[in-house]
Amino acid sequence: MVEVTRVRKRALVVRGGWEGHRPVEATDRYAGVLERSGYDVTRSGTLDAYLDADLLAQTDLVVQCWTMGTITPEQSAGLSAAVRAGTGLAGWHGGIIDAFRADLAYHLMTGAQFVRHPKEFVEYEVRIVSRHPIVAGLAPFRVRTEQYYVHADPSNEVLAVTDHVDDPEVPGLGGITMPVTYVRRWGRGRVFVTAIGHKLDDLAVPEVDAMITRGMLWASR
Repeated sequence: MVEVTRVRKRALVVRGGWEGHRPVEATDRYAGVLERSGYDVTRSGTLDAYLDADLLAQTDLVVQCWTMGTITPEQSAGLSAAVRAGTGLAGWHGGIIDAFRADLAYHLMTGAQFVRHPKEFVEYEVRIVSRHPIVAGLAPFRVRTEQYYVHADPSNEVLAVTDHVDDPEVPGLGGITMPVTYVRRWGRGRVFVTAIGHKLDDLAVPEVDAMITRGMLWASR
């Protein structure tokens, strides 16, 4: 009788950048989710993890929370190549779409770029616009936090949207429909992004938590 050993999935959590988004605490929350889902999780506080081709080849999912900062061309290319080869990529808020502002190739992969948000927190409604499994069963909900205005790739599959609030500093933005949560493909890899997640309380909103949890598992190889 041949004994079959079940291979556990592997996730790499890469965190750093601007500390205001609490990258360690936020990613610890979802590293725990992944561990309870049967993943072996490696945590990294350096972007040099993207230079380790052997590590990335064995990684089923990268969860990134790295706001702003600078990525080298080699680090960016390493991440992109891994995702193209089938490693999933997931993240929320500035940790994924306000990262590495000068790297256009990175933004092409992630499918959106943060542009601005109103100066103060605002309350806004998030509407589900897809039957995708990530948002299945979720009703419209409200959050009070930063509302991201983004430039988004038209090839994204949008799962949830919001109507931008009036912003006195930039007249004309009020009422514009913005993507909040979306998925996309990059080669053989899947990418999941939600724009919510400025503060730890945002991640505790049941609908947000469900989207991120499901989104990570969906993106995984």
